[in-house]
Amino acid sequence: MRNSIKNAFAISALFAILSSSLVYADDASDASKLYKAGQLNEAIKKIDAVLAQKPKDAQMRFLKGIILTEQNKSAEAIVIFTKLTDDYPELPEPYNNLAVLYASNGQYQKASAALEMAIRTNPTYGTAHENLGDVYAKLASQSYDKALQLDSGNSTAKLKLNLVKNLIGNTTGGSNPKLNPPAAAPTPITAAPAPTAPTVAVNNSKAADPKSSTKAQPTVSEKDVIMTSVEAWAKAWSNQDVSKYLSFYAKDFQTPNGESRSNWADDRRSRIEGKGKINVRIEDPNIKVEDNTATVKFKQYYTSDRLSSTSRKVLVMTKHDGKWLIKQERSGS
Repeated sequence: MRNSIKNAFAISALFAILSSSLVYADDASDASKLYKAGQLNEAIKKIDAVLAQKPKDAQMRFLKGIILTEQNKSAEAIVIFTKLTDDYPELPEPYNNLAVLYASNGQYQKASAALEMAIRTNPTYGTAHENLGDVYAKLASQSYDKALQLDSGNSTAKLKLNLVKNLIGNTTGGSNPKLNPPAAAPTPITAAPAPTAPTVAVNNSKAADPKSSTKAQPTVSEKDVIMTSVEAWAKAWSNQDVSKYLSFYAKDFQTPNGESRSNWADDRRSRIEGKGKINVRIEDPNIKVEDNTATVKFKQYYTSDRLSSTSRKVLVMTKHDGKWLIKQERSGS
């Protein structure tokens, strides 16, 4: 894709508040300074020193993903951003950056899926909306191109393809986007609320003016947080990551048939692991929230190598330590 897809950047200058450890704070601050100075290898060393003490630090992991992307180490960057979406599914920026990497490799379906998750996490995230439009345009150009291969006389497809060419400028495949350094150190990544998300255009030779490009995003609603948790639950199920799948269930989860929690978990594990391909998709969600309890109703599409089914599903969720967990699960309601 022409270098029009944008990469989110959210790295903080306020490192001192992250830890009481002076060594940690100094290393984190040094990592940011080294990155801005273009000393990427040295910045990585400082980041690794921080992560040795704070392996879950979202900010340092995010910065490392940015640097690896700039070093054209796409596979390593994808691993980092993917893990960030698992650990912090409420943050839209890692999803957006995954899309940048997927698009640069011509994986536009994956890019669109990642951007849709970013938008679901924060519906007001303008960068993701713009990037999704670019990805859709690229997919459209590929389809029109295929139509012309099958019928070179298709004048309508030619017209549409020319329109898309004028829009994205390139139909032969994505180029590797190069990230620009930020114009200023923006707000840090934090688990909640959603961070400020300034955009850095990858097709510009100069960093954008921070006064015009940095716009604070409003905090995501509780319903958005709940839906993000449900989507992550379905993703863990689809990936057959049983440990993560089970982590979405509260300790006081009411098992369907009244069996013990351990027996229910063993049964779920046997039904999920080693079953070939599984895909769980959620549509038409409806969420009602009252205090620390939420009722989520949706249509569930389940497909595997052996079975395909559609059902109505109801999840009753409760909030524990800031996380929404499943207390009851019903089908057919």
